[in-house]
Amino acid sequence: MLVAVVSEGENSGRFQPLSDSGVPEGPVQAADDLSRAVAEMEAAFRPRWIWAHTTEVYPDLLARGVRVERCLDLWLVEGLLLAYQGRHREPRHFAAAVARLRGLPVPEDHGPRKKDSQPTLFEPEQERLPGDADPLEAVVAVHAEQQRTLAALGHADRLRLLVAAESASALAAAEMTHFGLPWRVDVHQDLLEEMLGPRPRPGAKPRKLADLSDRISLAFHGKPINPDNPASIVKAFGREGIDVPSARAWVIREVDHPAVEPIMEYKELSRLYVAHGWSWIEQWVADGRFRPDYVVGGVVSGRWATNGGAALQLPRTLRTAVRADPGWLLVAADAAQLEPRVLAALSNDRELAEVAGDDDLYTNLAGDAFDGDRGRAKIAMLSAMYGGTSGEAVPALAVLRRRFPVAVGYVEAAAQAGEQGRMVRSRLGRTSPTPSEAWHDITGNTDGGEDAQRRSRRAARDWGRFTRNFVVQASAADWTAALLGALRRRLHQRAPGAHLVFFVHDEVLVHCPAEVAEVVREEITAAGAEASRLVFGDTPVRFPLKAVAISSYADAK
Repeated sequence: MLVAVVSEGENSGRFQPLSDSGVPEGPVQAADDLSRAVAEMEAAFRPRWIWAHTTEVYPDLLARGVRVERCLDLWLVEGLLLAYQGRHREPRHFAAAVARLRGLPVPEDHGPRKKDSQPTLFEPEQERLPGDADPLEAVVAVHAEQQRTLAALGHADRLRLLVAAESASALAAAEMTHFGLPWRVDVHQDLLEEMLGPRPRPGAKPRKLADLSDRISLAFHGKPINPDNPASIVKAFGREGIDVPSARAWVIREVDHPAVEPIMEYKELSRLYVAHGWSWIEQWVADGRFRPDYVVGGVVSGRWATNGGAALQLPRTLRTAVRADPGWLLVAADAAQLEPRVLAALSNDRELAEVAGDDDLYTNLAGDAFDGDRGRAKIAMLSAMYGGTSGEAVPALAVLRRRFPVAVGYVEAAAQAGEQGRMVRSRLGRTSPTPSEAWHDITGNTDGGEDAQRRSRRAARDWGRFTRNFVVQASAADWTAALLGALRRRLHQRAPGAHLVFFVHDEVLVHCPAEVAEVVREEITAAGAEASRLVFGDTPVRFPLKAVAISSYADAK
């Protein structure tokens, strides 16, 4: 059963039942108490809810204690379908979809509104439906058009799985924000004082950063240096007769100079202070919970992003602040070497699947083809997936190519497609963007002399490296979307008091009462197996997802 729904503020709204094909099957119904109406229909029918954007409806339902199992997020579906058709640069938001359907001018895409932001008098046009469009009628019409588009495209079954999994991810993201990641402010503050010194007054640096800044200046013979200004560092080394192209950490680390050590320490601590310092605590943590504003599919490959909060870049040093409530535990799990396993499944390389096993893939690979050298094995695999072409990468990749020609051939074919300006797709149908007109101008300029030809080859190779990795990273995003959908359903069925509270790339964290931790561990493992079957079918590749119950995130390996 499908039900189209719109929220109209103050817990009111309207909904309309639809057939499986999206045709209205009953009258529009108004609800003065939308959360109650949704809860009753959820209990009776478990429908798939159809709405413009999960963030516009679901957070309010969650705040009133209402959970739904399934939905289709039309915003996310629109983006996936446009990309599949090679229309990445067209606005994907709901108002744009309505405008296209009506043959009207399409408003620009400004991205999803940030959490808790309020519409204003000068609200972007994308937030307003064109003309006299009724919001509920627009939801019904856009959904029907999307279903027609899906039916007409190739690999429709995979695309249907993708849009369902991506929509389930949106539900998971809203729930993670609602429940929040348990966060001990006192532990965080103690850590900041230990590493940076007492909280500075406004406009001043923490004591440790000030001391390091002085040490850096002394290393340059007492001349004032601003370590927050990369140009200042480059000029300081230049005065010492050391030519560095930039002040990036990997460049400075190779320099032999007494300023290098304090500069590197300053960079690390400055990142902590700016990204996760005292101001971050005040802005992002409330009532013992960190509640990020997730953006599902915010990266072109399908990986998530956030609207502030740096949730997906939490430094390991801060994991100690993530602690379970009294009587509760955290269950952490990550998919070991997910992308190499995805490559083995994508390419159907039986030899690589057998070598990968269900433990450390790089150790197994080292024993099979690299004389036990795990480092070389890892370099080879990363070079295959990311296009490494220098240093140890070249001979290591040559070994991998001879031993696993099917897997390496798969990513090299994707790279060749990118070099020719063609699109590539993930397992379920996420589609890479096509290069810009400027790229075509550069790669098409083969009669402009040696420099022009060199630029042309470089531009082609760069885009080839992008598509080489896209097929793997985007397929990994397919797998994790299926994982999240399976896991939130399984937790609700067997451990309803457990909450999925964190997800980053290939890692999940569940907060649960201690007595159900073992059940949660089992369901995480089962969800991983289910995701593998859904995305890759009957593959011999194993995707181990080993879960561990802990009291602090810092204890996760």
